[in-house]
Amino acid sequence: MFSTDPQLEGKIRDVVGLYLHPPEKAVVVCVDEKPQIQALEGSAPTLTIRPGRPEAASFDYVRHGTTTLFAALEVAAGRVTDACTQRHRHQEFLAFLKQVAAVYPRRELHVVCDNLATHKHPAVRAWLERHPRVRLHFTPTSGSWLNLVEAFFLIITWQALGRGNFPAVADLIAAIERFIGA
Repeated sequence: MFSTDPQLEGKIRDVVGLYLHPPEKAVVVCVDEKPQIQALEGSAPTLTIRPGRPEAASFDYVRHGTTTLFAALEVAAGRVTDACTQRHRHQEFLAFLKQVAAVYPRRELHVVCDNLATHKHPAVRAWLERHPRVRLHFTPTSGSWLNLVEAFFLIITWQALGRGNFPAVADLIAAIERFIGA
């Protein structure tokens, strides 16, 4: 998708510059949320592979609810800080931002995120003003490919969630935590 962001070039230079030349002794993290991850349970067990017959699964499922995964990918180390919440409003984003800041105490923290309104809410801005060591850097509109945490979301979806069978949201969250902790 082509970005029509009038600040496209400046935002790209800012974000890519952080990746290539992070400020000395600072931490760069990429933050985003993956909302509405569904806890789906198949209505019938998967039939195993047999000679001459591929694995077969029913396409029917029961939906047991959803969770939102907030993730912060530390660019230099590949470490992920996460939180699962029921919603993804500015309150949850701010709580997660505080969690990430606590992981890196007394360190300058540069946070790459998208232009979602919850990231620019007055409560978030007020907190950032009181915590000048934490600075947000926004990707251009339609430029989610610049946020490296998107690659992490793709990997966790393929490797841990895509074919999972989750009879409860708690099982889904446990699978997310197992994957991140591995």
